[in-house]
Amino acid sequence: MKVLVVGGGGREHALCWKFHHSPSVSTVVCAPGNPGIARVARCEPVGAEDIDGLVSLAVREQPDLVVVGPEAPLVAGLTDLLQRKGLKVFGPNSEAARLEGSKSFAKQLMSEAGVPTASYERFTSVDEALNLIRRWGVPIVVKASGLAAGKGVVVARSVEEAEAAVRDMLAGNRFGSAGHEVIIERYLEGEEASCLFLVSGQTILPLASSQDHKALLNGDKGPNTGGMGAYSPAPCVTPEVGEAVLEKVARPIIEALARYGIEFIGTLYAGIMITEHGPQVLEFNVRFGDPECQPLMLRLRSDLGEVLLAAAEKRLDGVELEWDDRAALCVVVASQGYPGVFEKGQEIRGLDAMEQEGVIVFHAGTAERDGHLLNAGGRVLGVTALGDTVREAQQTVYRALGHLDWPGGYYRTDIGWRAIAREEGSA
Repeated sequence: MKVLVVGGGGREHALCWKFHHSPSVSTVVCAPGNPGIARVARCEPVGAEDIDGLVSLAVREQPDLVVVGPEAPLVAGLTDLLQRKGLKVFGPNSEAARLEGSKSFAKQLMSEAGVPTASYERFTSVDEALNLIRRWGVPIVVKASGLAAGKGVVVARSVEEAEAAVRDMLAGNRFGSAGHEVIIERYLEGEEASCLFLVSGQTILPLASSQDHKALLNGDKGPNTGGMGAYSPAPCVTPEVGEAVLEKVARPIIEALARYGIEFIGTLYAGIMITEHGPQVLEFNVRFGDPECQPLMLRLRSDLGEVLLAAAEKRLDGVELEWDDRAALCVVVASQGYPGVFEKGQEIRGLDAMEQEGVIVFHAGTAERDGHLLNAGGRVLGVTALGDTVREAQQTVYRALGHLDWPGGYYRTDIGWRAIAREEGSA
């Protein structure tokens, strides 16, 4: 079959790489792609938010399946338009995508469905938001309600930090329309994990567990980012926790959507905090996580083309996924200065030597000019490897990163630390 993948980041590179190795897939097209994706797919220069251009491309290519990677085109209704053209799409329609596009809608739906989550209030007024912060105290969580590329969340440890976040979002317009409404939540104590599900109507198929590292600095310190690394499986997601997330989170939220006449076909991502009272939802996304997708694709043994086509055709019931027993770990290399201001156009060398160490380097924010690889975004590379343990996968990745020749690159040196502490504690 021919598959069209929409997007040009590390997640989309991982998907294209997996499709390239899927026996059911003969052709992979990606829009817009990137220099790494171009090694495993034909790239077409149509941006992921150019909705009209993507529809025209899909009509011209007539793929057997379209897989939409990023959230923005999903929220903008790309799936709806493609389905009207008779194309099969893996990725929810605009109504279902509101789970990610509006944190306010997601919170309301969780409340209706009885899904465990932090108590919250929503605001468009700076003064009213500041009053709540002073009443509740800290730590406290401030979120832009709309899409903010994974960076619209501030876990404030001081009243001053919380107040600055509110002013930044509501008055400072830091996230544009995404920050015209803010959600303020009670802080949840515990360990975070990513629980992803393939959903096709009422059929919900769990993926392997994973854990993202959203903070910029070692020890999970510093500002939130789109993700500085991830690994799978996550030991904190025990079979009991996984079952609880399926039955108390995924199933109720899909059923709640159905009561509104909204069918969900795509990936449901539940960001979970595992607390002393059980798993609580931090956020919902409606696509594969980035960087969680990278280690998941390394571990998945099933034919991704067959599985996602079955979901798009509402044949997911009865499908079973096969996973590599080994762990996989991904370290994100970002441009120095990310998630703030950073310099683009710096040359990146050493990738061939890195891959000889047994890793796969997934490209995200890269560009090519005159045969030279350059940084073109905040998160640039996702260096990923398998290992018998998380520690072994981590050692392989960091050994490979020793060959990276890019002075302007930055990465955390402790990805996987929680799982490794568990491994070594039980050794």
